[in-house]
Amino acid sequence: MKIVKVEGIILSDTNYSESSKILNVFTKEFGMIGIMSKGCRSVKSKLRSVSSKFTYGYFHIYYKENGLSTLISVDVINPFKNILSSIDKISYLSYISELVMQVVKQSDDDNIFDTFIAAIKKLDEGYDASLITNIIEIKMLFFLGVLPCIDCCSICGSSKNIVTISSKSGGYVCSNCYQNEKIYNDKTIKLIRLFYYVDINKISKLSISENIKTEVNEFLDNYYDNYTGLYLKSKNFLKNLAKLG
Repeated sequence: MKIVKVEGIILSDTNYSESSKILNVFTKEFGMIGIMSKGCRSVKSKLRSVSSKFTYGYFHIYYKENGLSTLISVDVINPFKNILSSIDKISYLSYISELVMQVVKQSDDDNIFDTFIAAIKKLDEGYDASLITNIIEIKMLFFLGVLPCIDCCSICGSSKNIVTISSKSGGYVCSNCYQNEKIYNDKTIKLIRLFYYVDINKISKLSISENIKTEVNEFLDNYYDNYTGLYLKSKNFLKNLAKLG
């Protein structure tokens, strides 16, 4: 095995033997890989603090292409202290992490990693967690190959007189093709398109009214149910959290 340095983030971990862990690390270079962190559960281990979920850094490993790599050390890039000190933010991060783990099983697009990390940084900087999550949800639909039609009518292809967006129809619906679909607020319709095209790294302001948030979430929930086949436990937890809020 050769020694390599990879940028990555731990998305899950499993105890192994009496003192070790197997880490599932999403890396920029190799996608999702398994890494053995030997002895990290020992109080005196140098790997203890860097072998937990959501550790983000440069992982120095003995790399094994078709098996478990072995952890040597980690240079932490960002500890995400603001996220890890908030139950709400941890819940959102857990959801988008679970979503990304499912997406990378179906796509090896290099941009998934950069998009994911950019979103986590914005969460840590204090931007609205629900909106950052919506942006990730929309962008992940592209990587899944089921992005809604947001440049023209999903039925006739016209870019004029768009009146609503429909999960059933697969995207925008124009006035000529409209039948009995729910009419969403014009801001909601435009925002869903904007969320797909926005560069997360360049976001400097993010403020949306609660009724628009509700509509965006409603559309995305229905769209995911209709087109992705993904049912994530952490999503249900988020919904319950929102009700309590």
